Amino acid sequence: MQYVSAAIAVLLSSAHAYSAEFIYPLGAVRTEDGTLLVVDRKLPGVWQKKAAALGHLFKGSKQFRTPLNAARCIALDKDGNVLAGDTSTREVYRFKLGGDGKPEPLTNGGIGMPMAIAVDPEGTIFVADLELHRIFKVPHEGGKAEIITQISAPRGVAFNSKGELIVVSTTKDQLLRMSPKGKVSTIVPGRPFSFPHNVAVGPDDAMYVTDGYGKCVWKVTPAGEVSKFAEDAAFSNPVGIWLAGETLLVTDPRANGVFEVTLDGAVSQLGSGE
Repeated sequence: MQYVSAAIAVLLSSAHAYSAEFIYPLGAVRTEDGTLLVVDRKLPGVWQKKAAALGHLFKGSKQFRTPLNAARCIALDKDGNVLAGDTSTREVYRFKLGGDGKPEPLTNGGIGMPMAIAVDPEGTIFVADLELHRIFKVPHEGGKAEIITQISAPRGVAFNSKGELIVVSTTKDQLLRMSPKGKVSTIVPGRPFSFPHNVAVGPDDAMYVTDGYGKCVWKVTPAGEVSKFAEDAAFSNPVGIWLAGETLLVTDPRANGVFEVTLDGAVSQLGSGE
Protein backbone atom coordinates (compact mmCIF):
# COMPACT_ATOMS: atom_id res chain seq x y z
CA MET A 1 0.00 0.00 0.00
CA GLN A 2 2.88 2.34 0.83
CA TYR A 3 4.40 1.67 -2.61
CA VAL A 4 1.07 2.51 -4.29
CA SER A 5 0.77 5.73 -2.29
CA ALA A 6 4.33 6.66 -3.17
CA ALA A 7 3.67 6.01 -6.86
CA ILE A 8 0.54 8.15 -6.78
CA ALA A 9 2.46 10.92 -5.05
CA VAL A 10 5.13 10.84 -7.77
CA LEU A 11 2.49 10.98 -10.51
CA LEU A 12 0.72 13.89 -8.85
CA SER A 13 4.01 15.69 -8.38
CA SER A 14 4.92 15.16 -12.03
CA ALA A 15 1.50 16.30 -13.20
CA HIS A 16 1.77 19.44 -11.12
CA ALA A 17 5.26 20.15 -12.40
CA TYR A 18 4.03 19.75 -15.97
CA SER A 19 0.91 21.84 -15.59
CA ALA A 20 2.35 24.55 -13.37
CA GLU A 21 3.77 27.50 -15.25
CA PHE A 22 4.83 29.90 -12.54
CA ILE A 23 5.19 29.62 -8.77
CA TYR A 24 6.21 33.11 -7.60
CA PRO A 25 6.58 35.41 -10.65
CA LEU A 26 7.91 38.89 -9.93
CA GLY A 27 8.43 40.42 -13.36
CA ALA A 28 7.51 39.97 -17.02
CA VAL A 29 8.25 41.66 -20.34
CA ARG A 30 7.23 40.98 -23.92
CA THR A 31 9.62 41.21 -26.86
CA GLU A 32 8.78 42.58 -30.30
CA ASP A 33 8.15 39.07 -31.64
CA GLY A 34 5.58 38.42 -28.91
CA THR A 35 7.73 36.24 -26.63
CA LEU A 36 6.77 36.53 -22.96
CA LEU A 37 9.77 36.53 -20.60
CA VAL A 38 9.28 35.99 -16.88
CA VAL A 39 11.45 35.93 -13.76
CA ASP A 40 10.15 33.78 -10.92
CA ARG A 41 11.76 34.00 -7.48
CA LYS A 42 11.22 30.28 -6.83
CA LEU A 43 12.20 29.06 -10.32
CA PRO A 44 15.82 30.17 -10.89
CA GLY A 45 16.66 31.64 -14.26
CA VAL A 46 14.60 33.39 -16.93
CA TRP A 47 11.51 31.75 -18.46
CA GLN A 48 10.20 32.33 -21.95
CA LYS A 49 6.82 31.55 -23.44
CA LYS A 50 6.29 31.48 -27.19
CA ALA A 51 2.69 30.77 -28.20
CA ALA A 52 1.72 27.95 -25.83
CA ALA A 53 5.25 26.58 -25.32
CA LEU A 54 6.96 27.40 -22.02
CA GLY A 55 10.68 26.88 -21.59
CA HIS A 56 13.89 28.53 -20.41
CA LEU A 57 15.78 31.40 -21.88
CA PHE A 58 18.25 30.49 -19.14
CA LYS A 59 17.86 27.79 -16.51
CA GLY A 60 19.38 28.89 -13.23
CA SER A 61 20.63 26.75 -10.39
CA LYS A 62 19.07 26.38 -6.95
CA GLN A 63 22.54 26.87 -5.50
CA PHE A 64 22.80 30.29 -3.86
CA ARG A 65 25.30 32.78 -5.30
CA THR A 66 24.93 31.37 -8.78
CA PRO A 67 23.67 33.55 -11.67
CA LEU A 68 19.95 34.30 -11.51
CA ASN A 69 19.34 32.05 -8.52
CA ALA A 70 17.14 34.83 -7.13
CA ALA A 71 15.99 36.89 -10.10
CA ARG A 72 13.63 39.68 -9.05
CA CYS A 73 13.28 42.02 -12.02
CA ILE A 74 13.43 42.01 -15.79
CA ALA A 75 13.55 44.64 -18.54
CA LEU A 76 14.61 45.18 -22.15
CA ASP A 77 17.50 47.40 -23.18
CA LYS A 78 17.41 49.85 -26.09
CA ASP A 79 18.39 47.09 -28.52
CA GLY A 80 15.74 44.65 -27.32
CA ASN A 81 18.18 42.55 -25.30
CA VAL A 82 16.93 41.07 -22.04
CA LEU A 83 18.13 42.50 -18.71
CA ALA A 84 17.56 40.60 -15.47
CA GLY A 85 18.40 41.65 -11.92
CA ASP A 86 19.55 39.01 -9.45
CA THR A 87 19.80 39.48 -5.68
CA SER A 88 21.79 36.28 -5.04
CA THR A 89 24.81 37.54 -6.99
CA ARG A 90 24.06 41.29 -6.58
CA GLU A 91 24.15 41.73 -10.31
CA VAL A 92 22.32 42.76 -13.49
CA TYR A 93 22.71 40.39 -16.43
CA ARG A 94 22.17 40.86 -20.16
CA PHE A 95 21.10 38.23 -22.68
CA LYS A 96 22.01 39.33 -26.20
CA LEU A 97 19.55 38.72 -29.01
CA GLY A 98 20.82 35.90 -31.14
CA GLY A 99 23.56 35.19 -28.61
CA ASP A 100 24.61 31.95 -26.94
CA GLY A 101 21.97 32.21 -24.19
CA LYS A 102 24.52 32.86 -21.46
CA PRO A 103 23.95 35.75 -19.05
CA GLU A 104 26.52 38.53 -19.29
CA PRO A 105 27.20 40.26 -15.91
CA LEU A 106 27.23 44.05 -16.27
CA THR A 107 28.48 45.50 -12.96
CA ASN A 108 30.90 42.91 -11.54
CA GLY A 109 28.72 42.61 -8.45
CA GLY A 110 28.81 46.36 -7.87
CA ILE A 111 25.26 46.72 -6.55
CA GLY A 112 23.10 45.32 -3.74
CA MET A 113 19.53 44.07 -4.27
CA PRO A 114 18.22 45.07 -7.71
CA MET A 115 14.44 45.38 -7.50
CA ALA A 116 13.68 47.19 -10.77
CA ILE A 117 15.43 48.25 -13.97
CA ALA A 118 14.74 51.14 -16.35
CA VAL A 119 16.60 52.15 -19.51
CA ASP A 120 16.83 55.69 -20.89
CA PRO A 121 16.70 56.48 -24.65
CA GLU A 122 20.52 56.47 -24.84
CA GLY A 123 20.61 52.96 -23.43
CA THR A 124 21.96 53.77 -19.97
CA ILE A 125 20.62 51.33 -17.36
CA PHE A 126 19.15 52.54 -14.07
CA VAL A 127 18.70 50.15 -11.15
CA ALA A 128 16.63 50.55 -7.98
CA ASP A 129 18.62 49.00 -5.13
CA LEU A 130 16.46 48.14 -2.12
CA GLU A 131 19.36 47.03 0.08
CA LEU A 132 21.67 50.01 -0.38
CA HIS A 133 18.86 52.58 -0.78
CA ARG A 134 20.36 53.91 -3.98
CA ILE A 135 19.56 54.41 -7.62
CA PHE A 136 22.51 53.20 -9.68
CA LYS A 137 23.43 54.12 -13.24
CA VAL A 138 25.17 51.48 -15.36
CA PRO A 139 26.67 52.15 -18.83
CA HIS A 140 24.88 50.43 -21.70
CA GLU A 141 27.95 48.31 -22.41
CA GLY A 142 28.34 47.45 -18.72
CA GLY A 143 30.93 48.68 -16.23
CA LYS A 144 31.14 50.39 -12.87
CA ALA A 145 27.77 51.15 -11.31
CA GLU A 146 27.53 54.84 -10.40
CA ILE A 147 25.34 56.12 -7.57
CA ILE A 148 23.13 58.91 -8.90
CA THR A 149 20.88 59.49 -5.89
CA GLN A 150 19.95 58.11 -2.50
CA ILE A 151 16.30 57.21 -1.96
CA SER A 152 15.05 55.12 0.93
CA ALA A 153 13.59 51.74 -0.08
CA PRO A 154 13.29 52.24 -3.87
CA ARG A 155 11.24 49.42 -5.39
CA GLY A 156 10.26 50.52 -8.88
CA VAL A 157 11.63 52.76 -11.65
CA ALA A 158 10.47 53.86 -15.11
CA PHE A 159 11.15 56.76 -17.48
CA ASN A 160 8.61 59.23 -18.80
CA SER A 161 8.74 61.07 -22.12
CA LYS A 162 10.62 64.02 -20.54
CA GLY A 163 13.51 61.81 -19.50
CA GLU A 164 12.48 61.97 -15.85
CA LEU A 165 12.99 58.83 -13.79
CA ILE A 166 9.84 57.90 -11.86
CA VAL A 167 10.62 56.10 -8.60
CA VAL A 168 8.34 54.09 -6.30
CA SER A 169 9.30 53.98 -2.64
CA THR A 170 7.60 52.59 0.46
CA THR A 171 8.69 55.44 2.74
CA LYS A 172 7.16 58.82 3.61
CA ASP A 173 6.51 59.93 0.02
CA GLN A 174 5.78 56.95 -2.22
CA LEU A 175 6.01 58.38 -5.73
CA LEU A 176 8.97 60.54 -6.76
CA ARG A 177 10.57 61.90 -9.91
CA MET A 178 14.20 62.58 -10.67
CA SER A 179 15.06 65.12 -13.34
CA PRO A 180 17.77 64.42 -15.94
CA LYS A 181 20.02 66.66 -13.80
CA GLY A 182 19.44 64.53 -10.73
CA LYS A 183 16.98 66.68 -8.79
CA VAL A 184 14.45 64.61 -6.85
CA SER A 185 10.92 65.90 -6.22
CA THR A 186 7.64 64.47 -4.97
CA ILE A 187 4.83 63.65 -7.39
CA VAL A 188 2.28 62.57 -4.80
CA PRO A 189 2.95 63.60 -1.19
CA GLY A 190 2.30 61.12 1.58
CA ARG A 191 1.20 57.51 1.29
CA PRO A 192 -1.80 57.09 -1.04
CA PHE A 193 -0.93 53.43 -1.73
CA SER A 194 -1.12 50.52 0.71
CA PHE A 195 2.14 48.84 -0.40
CA PRO A 196 3.44 50.01 -3.77
CA HIS A 197 5.84 47.75 -5.65
CA ASN A 198 6.58 49.01 -9.13
CA VAL A 199 5.64 51.55 -11.78
CA ALA A 200 5.16 51.77 -15.55
CA VAL A 201 4.62 54.95 -17.57
CA GLY A 202 2.04 55.09 -20.35
CA PRO A 203 2.29 56.93 -23.68
CA ASP A 204 0.58 59.99 -22.18
CA ASP A 205 3.00 59.98 -19.19
CA ALA A 206 0.33 58.61 -16.86
CA MET A 207 1.93 56.41 -14.19
CA TYR A 208 0.62 52.97 -13.24
CA VAL A 209 1.57 51.66 -9.80
CA THR A 210 1.10 48.10 -8.55
CA ASP A 211 -0.18 47.87 -4.98
CA GLY A 212 0.32 44.51 -3.28
CA TYR A 213 -1.78 45.08 -0.17
CA GLY A 214 -4.35 47.06 -2.16
CA LYS A 215 -4.64 44.19 -4.69
CA CYS A 216 -4.91 46.66 -7.54
CA VAL A 217 -3.13 48.93 -9.99
CA TRP A 218 -3.38 52.69 -9.47
CA LYS A 219 -3.20 55.41 -12.11
CA VAL A 220 -1.49 58.71 -11.42
CA THR A 221 -1.79 61.57 -13.91
CA PRO A 222 1.25 63.78 -14.65
CA ALA A 223 -0.44 66.38 -12.43
CA GLY A 224 -0.43 63.93 -9.52
CA GLU A 225 -4.10 62.93 -9.45
CA VAL A 226 -4.50 59.39 -8.07
CA SER A 227 -7.29 56.95 -8.96
CA LYS A 228 -7.80 53.21 -8.82
CA PHE A 229 -7.20 51.92 -12.34
CA ALA A 230 -7.45 48.12 -12.38
CA GLU A 231 -8.91 45.82 -9.75
CA ASP A 232 -9.73 42.16 -10.31
CA ALA A 233 -10.85 39.27 -8.13
CA ALA A 234 -7.86 37.26 -9.40
CA PHE A 235 -5.35 39.79 -8.03
CA SER A 236 -3.77 38.71 -4.75
CA ASN A 237 -0.52 40.69 -4.58
CA PRO A 238 0.33 42.51 -7.83
CA VAL A 239 4.05 43.32 -7.90
CA GLY A 240 5.71 43.69 -11.30
CA ILE A 241 4.46 45.91 -14.11
CA TRP A 242 5.75 46.58 -17.62
CA LEU A 243 4.31 48.50 -20.56
CA ALA A 244 4.30 46.32 -23.69
CA GLY A 245 2.95 48.48 -26.49
CA GLU A 246 -0.58 49.44 -25.47
CA THR A 247 -0.79 46.76 -22.77
CA LEU A 248 0.46 46.48 -19.20
CA LEU A 249 1.91 43.17 -18.02
CA VAL A 250 1.29 42.69 -14.31
CA THR A 251 2.91 39.87 -12.33
CA ASP A 252 1.29 38.59 -9.14
CA PRO A 253 3.37 36.06 -7.15
CA ARG A 254 0.58 35.03 -4.80
CA ALA A 255 -1.80 34.45 -7.69
CA ASN A 256 0.99 32.51 -9.47
CA GLY A 257 0.27 34.42 -12.62
CA VAL A 258 0.96 37.06 -15.22
CA PHE A 259 -1.91 39.36 -16.15
CA GLU A 260 -2.52 41.55 -19.15
CA VAL A 261 -4.19 44.89 -18.44
CA THR A 262 -5.32 47.11 -21.28
CA LEU A 263 -5.04 50.88 -20.94
CA ASP A 264 -8.78 51.04 -20.35
CA GLY A 265 -8.40 48.79 -17.29
CA ALA A 266 -9.58 45.39 -18.62
CA VAL A 267 -7.79 42.47 -16.92
CA SER A 268 -7.06 39.00 -18.30
CA GLN A 269 -4.73 36.28 -17.06
CA LEU A 270 -1.90 34.98 -19.24
CA GLY A 271 -0.25 32.36 -17.07
CA SER A 272 -1.04 30.54 -13.86
CA GLY A 273 0.35 27.90 -11.58
CA GLU A 274 -3.11 26.46 -11.06
